[in-house]
Amino acid sequence: MYDVAIIGGGPAGLSAGIYAARANLKTVIVERGLHGGQMQNTLDIENYPGFENIEGPELSELMYKQALKVGVEWKYGDVTGVKLEGHPKTLTLGDEVLEARSIIIASGAKPSALGVPGESEFTGRGVSYCATCDGALYKGADVVVVGGGDSAIKEALLLTRYANTVTVIHRRDALRATGILQNRAFSNPKIKIKWNSVVDRIEGSNRVNGVLVRNVKDGSTEVLAATGVFIYVGVDPVTSFLQGTGILDESGYIVTGPDMATSIPGVYAAGDVRSDSMRQIVSAASDGAAAALEAYDYLESL
Repeated sequence: MYDVAIIGGGPAGLSAGIYAARANLKTVIVERGLHGGQMQNTLDIENYPGFENIEGPELSELMYKQALKVGVEWKYGDVTGVKLEGHPKTLTLGDEVLEARSIIIASGAKPSALGVPGESEFTGRGVSYCATCDGALYKGADVVVVGGGDSAIKEALLLTRYANTVTVIHRRDALRATGILQNRAFSNPKIKIKWNSVVDRIEGSNRVNGVLVRNVKDGSTEVLAATGVFIYVGVDPVTSFLQGTGILDESGYIVTGPDMATSIPGVYAAGDVRSDSMRQIVSAASDGAAAALEAYDYLESL
């Protein structure tokens, strides 16, 4: 029986674990992938207080080691079912069932698919959702980045270290990325931007060799030659295991109050999985700390 079971080992889950364990709560983090979550796929982090610049895997490792040092137990596994109401609450991991007095859900989000022909067929063969992971494979190549937010422009800038050209395809006439990233992109000679455009199809034979691009203003189309397509059009919450629990909004995100509490007593959420999350590492860590402190107060009240 754990005092706190945390689903997800990204910055929100790790922060929650550190705070919970330091409060002398028996704490476990359940993670199905690498510790650090999406931080593992981020090369340069420049906005986390205390670090002018740090690589995502390095920050992930620092948080992970700190959590273990203060007594957090770590389990690898995929949560396939939950019982959140009543006491005890349970998590199902394959054949194993964990019992806990409180639960913090920090399962995060994953990159959204573009949903066009050729995307699934060429995933891993020219289609990628992580330039940090795959960028070095495209030395001297012509690649495409789909999106216009911070993630898209950060990864486009990273790809210029390897690729010959990087064409950003954005459906609007202005980027959504922060000003400093826009300035870097506009001043980089390797980056070209296709405004008011969308990808209708990803083409190739054994691997990607081009994309069919459509202008949303006049309907004209053209095929751009490219051997890599990097997609950054949003994220989807990792909450399929929570269907039927009554704590999700219509988009699948978890609804909480400012205290990270869901509508079920003793169940909290933190980080990107929350409906009003800022989707930043620093805010995820803040959410995790708040959730752990609220869980502590809840357990003290029982």
